Amino acid sequence: VGCVVWDAALVLAKFLETGACPLARRHVLELGAGTGAVGIMAATLGANVTVTDLEELQELLMVNIENNKHLVTGSLRAKVLKWGEDVTEFQPPPDYILMADCIYYEESLEPLLKTLKDLTGPDTCVLCCYEQRTMGKNPEIERKYFELLQRDFELEKIPLDRHDEEYRSEDIHILNIHRKQMVGPQ
Repeated sequence: VGCVVWDAALVLAKFLETGACPLARRHVLELGAGTGAVGIMAATLGANVTVTDLEELQELLMVNIENNKHLVTGSLRAKVLKWGEDVTEFQPPPDYILMADCIYYEESLEPLLKTLKDLTGPDTCVLCCYEQRTMGKNPEIERKYFELLQRDFELEKIPLDRHDEEYRSEDIHILNIHRKQMVGPQ
């Protein structure tokens, strides 16, 4: 699954290109980067990007970084990050976390949510783009993910008319996700 540029990655990359989020000199982390397409786009827009995925995808990420380095105006590096594990080396919290089509294995939901909680600060903006799939267990997995996510995060759907004019689809959604602000004594 990590060696394909999924439609959601194209939609998110082209959304970044619209300039809706100021990325220049921002610290950006891509989770489940796969080919790195989204992170590479962010780096061409001036962000300092770390694309992350499992060990077995590092070689592909390195090749893609190398092949696109002439386009990068920020910085770009690849690192191993396994969801649910220690994120100390990725601190302080990034300005942006990018995720394209990361919700498909039920087993990975809890580790992914733990990683999101561990990585985000109060000002981190998480952009999550996913294709709504109606087959098999997909709807159930999506529903569970968003239910769990909303315990700690607030979600706002970015309207379709703000997506790239050409690279958009009714069944591909982009969510702007922020940590809930804690109120009162902890």
